[in-house]
Amino acid sequence: MLGGELAAVRCDLEDFAAEMFEPFARADQRRWGEVYLRGLLLDGRRKSVEPMAARLGEDGNRQALAHFITTSPWEAAHVRARLAWRMQQVVKPTALIVDDTGFLKDGDASACVARQYTGTAGKVTNCQAGVSLHLASDAASAAVDWRLFLPESWDPASPKADPAKVARRTKCGIPEEVGHVEKWQLALDMIDETRSWGIEVPLVVADGGYGDAAAFRLGLEERGLDYAVGISTTTTAQPEEARPHVPPYGGRGPRPQPVYPEPAQAVKKLVIEAGKRAAKPVQWREGSRPGSGRSGWKRMYSRFVALRIRPAGREIRKNTDGPELPVRWLLAEWPATEPEPVQFWLSNLPADTPLATLVRTAKLRWRIEHDYREMKQVLGLAHFEGRTWRGWHHHVTLVSVAHAFCTLQRITRSPKETASA
Repeated sequence: MLGGELAAVRCDLEDFAAEMFEPFARADQRRWGEVYLRGLLLDGRRKSVEPMAARLGEDGNRQALAHFITTSPWEAAHVRARLAWRMQQVVKPTALIVDDTGFLKDGDASACVARQYTGTAGKVTNCQAGVSLHLASDAASAAVDWRLFLPESWDPASPKADPAKVARRTKCGIPEEVGHVEKWQLALDMIDETRSWGIEVPLVVADGGYGDAAAFRLGLEERGLDYAVGISTTTTAQPEEARPHVPPYGGRGPRPQPVYPEPAQAVKKLVIEAGKRAAKPVQWREGSRPGSGRSGWKRMYSRFVALRIRPAGREIRKNTDGPELPVRWLLAEWPATEPEPVQFWLSNLPADTPLATLVRTAKLRWRIEHDYREMKQVLGLAHFEGRTWRGWHHHVTLVSVAHAFCTLQRITRSPKETASA
């Protein structure tokens, strides 16, 4: 890199760090925040405190960095709010995306570590699980909020509590009021927090780990939010044209509830009954790899079926006014080469929403996978070696700030400058 380019990037980073860390009470916190950011951005395989300190030269004070990230009493939420305000202007988000990622661990001393499933490893393994919320558009995205998932084994109020894990709560600095909360509820809490910062994005995208929870979808609707969320093949629904009837009332006891004449069907069966001919071709974006498209990039293209259905389930019936289940979109991807549909989404977008819009919205989730890949492979998201609740939240917040800085560099500088930087 040319000296002038390096100086410009360094100046940009100092200005950005000053903006993000302005809420810090002390000058030394602001200083070590900027140093920690530089450590995350420097080349190197490990982004834990000790190897970063070794690469930082005269600023490589391992003890000061460890204190700043693990025990220094600064509020991660204050930094996240400033990050959200800044990145909203740049990303111009069309959706909030929520998801979770695993932090693999060898030992069992870190806060909230347990044997649990994570898509990071594709299996049940020893790990922490972090839930994140991202501002996203087709062009850019930024992680602006985080929660560390606390398994039931760490919750003293749970019948599944593990005495050894509960005993470690104090050493890990887990606040007394923090108990086990389902990931979909953590996602709703982050949406509420983000809105309290003045960030209003009327659309939420998530995968089946969240979309399968009817309570999550209902929570979004209660907040007046649209959504396009993944669901499993076994989610049940009635066809749009299905109508319930009310059994005769004998005059004694509670009035009978409306009943549909046929049992609800799995969404996969509804799509198969619609037939492969119902699938229409849609190109939703151009990929990042070279291909045969007009622009020289690979086209992201498949075939999709969109049906109007009435999602079923006790939770939905309990929260529905009137005798009929509400009508929603069922979107299914059915590639020409596959004998059956391969992926499914539910959406409450308006009935006149074009198929291409449904597909682009559902597929926007690729942005969060892109963010996780960059934050893990380049910025050391999973490299934190501390064991405390506060340290984990501090580290993931600083990694999000570093990722946002990289995004700003890509957007504001030429591709040549960004590559050299």
